[in-house]
Amino acid sequence: MSTRPIKRSLTLKGHRTSVSLEDEFWQAFREICAEKKKPINVLAAEIDASREADTGLASAIRLYVLRHFRG
Repeated sequence: MSTRPIKRSLTLKGHRTSVSLEDEFWQAFREICAEKKKPINVLAAEIDASREADTGLASAIRLYVLRHFRG
C-alpha cells in the first residue's frame, strides 16, 4: 500500500486541473462515482462548487469520500 499521492487531471468548468490523492482515495472516489452513475469530472465539479474557499479540492474530495463511507 502506497501512501504517496498520485496526481491525476480532472476537467472542472471546462478547465483542466490536477488533483493529488492517495490511490486508496482515488479508488474509493471511483466507487462512489459508479454508485451514483456520475462521471468523475461531474462529481468532482459538484464537490468543487460546494467546498469552502479555504479548503483545497484534494482535501474536499478526501472529506467527501470519508463522509460517504461513514454515512
